Amino acid sequence: MIRKYWYIFKREFTFMWRDKGLRYVLLLGPFLGILIFSLVYKAQILTDIPAAIVDLDRSTYSCDLIRNFASTQNIKVISQPNTYQELQEAIEKGQVVIGLVISEDYGTNINKNQPGKIAMIIDGSNMIYAVNATTAVLTVTQTAGAQVGVKTLLAQGINPKDAANAFRMVDFREEPWFNHSLNYGHFLVLGLVLNIWQQCCMLLAAMTVIGERGLPSWVHFKMSRISKLGLFATKSVVHIIIFMALVTLVYLISFTILKLPINCSLPLLLFFTLGFAVALHSMGTFMSSVARTASDSSRLGLAIAVPAFVLSGYTWPLEAMPTFLAKAAACLPQTGFFQGVVILTMKEGGWAAVSHFFTRFIIFAIVAYLLSIAATAWFEKEANI
Repeated sequence: MIRKYWYIFKREFTFMWRDKGLRYVLLLGPFLGILIFSLVYKAQILTDIPAAIVDLDRSTYSCDLIRNFASTQNIKVISQPNTYQELQEAIEKGQVVIGLVISEDYGTNINKNQPGKIAMIIDGSNMIYAVNATTAVLTVTQTAGAQVGVKTLLAQGINPKDAANAFRMVDFREEPWFNHSLNYGHFLVLGLVLNIWQQCCMLLAAMTVIGERGLPSWVHFKMSRISKLGLFATKSVVHIIIFMALVTLVYLISFTILKLPINCSLPLLLFFTLGFAVALHSMGTFMSSVARTASDSSRLGLAIAVPAFVLSGYTWPLEAMPTFLAKAAACLPQTGFFQGVVILTMKEGGWAAVSHFFTRFIIFAIVAYLLSIAATAWFEKEANI
């Protein structure tokens, strides 16, 4: 009996290796993702955001403000149009992301101890650009405002120390946790690569049952009295081994070569990933058992795997989604996996913080595998196999 299952074990590896299309998807998909995403987010933070400034005042104060903008790391002043219309054209053509207009009475207002007026126009078609640009502009204007205020008080004869303290009524300090430099690469690269990995794995899992239907081997397995449970358990072991081999290489490249943060032991992260791999495979197996053709099974699997990343809460919080959608997303293994990866790699949460996700993976897998067996038995009965 053991030889029969060993034959299935070896046969599954052989069939998968001979399928060149599937082999290339599994081998190249995640690693091509690592290459692309590591290069895309190599800069880590946004710098040199292109900006244009229209100075309608041309006073000493406005010139000082422009120098402040030009000296900041996040903003790169590439032009100073003469009119608002020229600025508008530059933004519409995508030449600049930030447009600043310094009003005609900017310097006059400051001399009168009144706020200087600045209009900020931001290209909102790219939200990441827009958010970073807004933060950079606010930082510069607040600093410039404080400098002008201190100079004004000094001109009025106020003690320098008292003048400086007048603009320090609130001592504000920013202290980001878990991603101290607010590095986009640390946050996005691993998540995006694991998303590609889980989609590739879903393609393989979606062939677990449907890949056998219609083949002579299906009848041979029945004649050899190998149970459906034993057959698909053996095939599942092969698939999960491949899943884990691929993700192990992904983790090694991510944490050793790309130096992405990891605040837990690698064996712990792999064990947690193993639970997800089992749940993911059970989902693909169920899709394979209810689909009529291999193409339908693959489409159905990807129809869930692709949006599952968006619904996982990794890039957009579950709390901001409609209640019914957030509850549905919480049922998907991908939600617990991507949230658990963040906890383990960035937040130092440890096993206690992710064990409930692991429990959900196992429960999900048991239910999905049982449904797959029932669906396969029903198919055999209907087809009189």
